[in-house]
Amino acid sequence: MYDPNGTAESPTRRRFLRAAAAAGIVGMAGCNTPGNGGTATETETGNGGGDGGTPEQIGSGSSPFGDRELGGTSMAEMPDLEGELTLYSGRGEALVGELVGFIEDRYPDLTIRPLYNSAAELVSQLETEGDNSPADVFYSVNAGALGALADRGRTQPLPQEVLDFVPANFRDPDGAWIGTSGRARSVPYNTNTFSNSDIPDSIMAFPEMEAFENDIGWAPTYSSFQAFITAMRILEGEEATREWLNGMQELGVSQYGDEFQIARAVADGEIAAGLTNHYYIQRVLARRGTGAPLETAFTQNDAGAVFNVAGACVLDTASDDTLAANFVRHLLSAEAQDYFARTTFEYPLVPEVEPIGRLPTIDELNPPDDLDLSQLSDLETTIELLRDTGVL
Repeated sequence: MYDPNGTAESPTRRRFLRAAAAAGIVGMAGCNTPGNGGTATETETGNGGGDGGTPEQIGSGSSPFGDRELGGTSMAEMPDLEGELTLYSGRGEALVGELVGFIEDRYPDLTIRPLYNSAAELVSQLETEGDNSPADVFYSVNAGALGALADRGRTQPLPQEVLDFVPANFRDPDGAWIGTSGRARSVPYNTNTFSNSDIPDSIMAFPEMEAFENDIGWAPTYSSFQAFITAMRILEGEEATREWLNGMQELGVSQYGDEFQIARAVADGEIAAGLTNHYYIQRVLARRGTGAPLETAFTQNDAGAVFNVAGACVLDTASDDTLAANFVRHLLSAEAQDYFARTTFEYPLVPEVEPIGRLPTIDELNPPDDLDLSQLSDLETTIELLRDTGVL
């Protein structure tokens, strides 16, 4: 099969085109073109080690929640990409490899050399490599890693026309990095046990809720959980966070290896509620159908409501900073934003693209107002606290 320009079309490109066509965005004009033992680990296998294989939504081009028309800016309206780009990706290949491949296949004169690893290990590698690093772009699963690189002077500012794609609260104030998709902390609950009104809107109230005794789960080795506890330390103070951690253990919280396992356990009735990122709930619903006894609740204006982002930055070692910035721009295209919505079940950050599934819009969420996502890079103190309280 060949595209209209006569270039060979790879299977990856064909799969992605089918997904884009289903959403009505191929060739679409953009509607609003804007100018270690307890250390943080986060695997993005999509199924969290459960059910075997990669999730069926990867590359399927279909959504269990229906198709929709999209706004935003298509890749066709963005600058062409040409040259060689080395991408250090803290996002797993199982989830974003197809998107990276689609972008590379789109441009015959573009070569992308991705290196996939955990975000924390890639930050460490960049520090070791220093000025000799071959990396042009760092793509992170969380804002903390991006903030850590910015704090160390390893980034260079993105052009304003790229920054303008997303609201200011989803990018670095100095333009060092930008969010590309979002994840909200949430409370999955089993609808056979609870209704939405049974879930408190304050995360600090959970240790006192007898209804959750021996019936709630968390994943303390997971980096998103550790970022959540970091947020609690910042917002509530270390002593209040210590009391919360001790109270949850006294409540009889169950420990899981990752947050997909928690969402699945809630759907199975193994536990009645849990603490997870929102998209794990959506992935369970995608597999089991929207009739599964699993719903999502959100706390308000506290650490339990943190809205974190996956994002990207141009590194100080970029050999072609224009190419690197334009690659980041492509992660904010209509095609990429829809990919995040229907394939990873994250929140698109470009306002013209809505989330998929039984989710409130970003504007309907109530994350804490006074939290800079870059602050979540301070995980060392959190790890010490988790170990000191016996959580790890």
